[in-house]
Amino acid sequence: MLFFLKNAKSKQLEDALSQSQRQGPSAAWAKLPEDELFTPAGFRAEQAEATASSNYSYWGSTLRSFLKNKFAVALLIALVAVVGFAFLQPHLPGQIDPNYCRVDPETGIQYRNIAPGVDGFVWGSNSIGQDLWARIWAGTRTSLVIAFFVALIEAVVGITVGVLWGYVRQLDFFFTELYNICDNIPSTIILILISYVASPSVPTLILGMSLTGWIAMARFIRNQILIIRDRDYNVASRCIGTPVYRIVLRNLLPYLVSVIMLRMALTVPAAIGSEVFVTYIGLGLSVETPSLGNLINDGRQVMMQAGLRYQLIYPTLILSFVTIAFYLIGNAFSDAADPKNHMQ
Repeated sequence: MLFFLKNAKSKQLEDALSQSQRQGPSAAWAKLPEDELFTPAGFRAEQAEATASSNYSYWGSTLRSFLKNKFAVALLIALVAVVGFAFLQPHLPGQIDPNYCRVDPETGIQYRNIAPGVDGFVWGSNSIGQDLWARIWAGTRTSLVIAFFVALIEAVVGITVGVLWGYVRQLDFFFTELYNICDNIPSTIILILISYVASPSVPTLILGMSLTGWIAMARFIRNQILIIRDRDYNVASRCIGTPVYRIVLRNLLPYLVSVIMLRMALTVPAAIGSEVFVTYIGLGLSVETPSLGNLINDGRQVMMQAGLRYQLIYPTLILSFVTIAFYLIGNAFSDAADPKNHMQ
């Protein structure tokens, strides 16, 4: 009896299903035109790669990772303090013009080679009575300005050219030949020629260092773009119609943030070192424009006299701290910004 009831219910379900299939769409739906039955989804470029909402933040994760490195954070605080004080120092009360030669009011003789801490000279004086405290901080400002502008120009030009070089296949031959020409010209020769042609000045040094300095950055970015250009997520972005500039800004450059920041951090001490070298060979800034290169060159000339070595030690300490700090902080930030360290 139970078996008979189950078969009867199954038969009723089959009959109902077959009847609904024979009837087809209801009369109400059948009378509607197609433009009311279907609505085009449309396309919006800003939502082409929209995903589900997430509380993950790349820069927030980078910052948290960087703050875990206590040594790098302490070094960053010290570097900010030194750089900030260098630009704040001339506005403090009681500061002396770095080019002013102080004279003893009693004898009328310049305060030559005064030891640090004597007669109001915090870091001593040089051979013509100029205050080394004021000159070293003025030189630090000059060298930092040169380094920052060189790093900025190399980053902007190098990244732009590198992205075009690596992503646009039609430009590969042109930029490759340009690279071969510029890379075979030593940067030292360019700096010497620029210094001979134009009068030594801050803009001249910035131009000479930036003229071919961007080539290395462009080559590096180009190689990285070639590696990740045809990965699946970039191919998918091109297939769904994402504009090229969005692919570059959202897919390619964020992946290269770590290496870009590292190279920019290394450009700053490299530019300061180039300025010191050019001054060392006698083609740098004039003595009226204090720089770390000028100060180190002056200190080098008196380093064999034990009582005057402070003229070399103090600017060298500032230069060493700035260059080493930029290098270590750049490495720490590069590791923190590396996308491979953000995978969960």
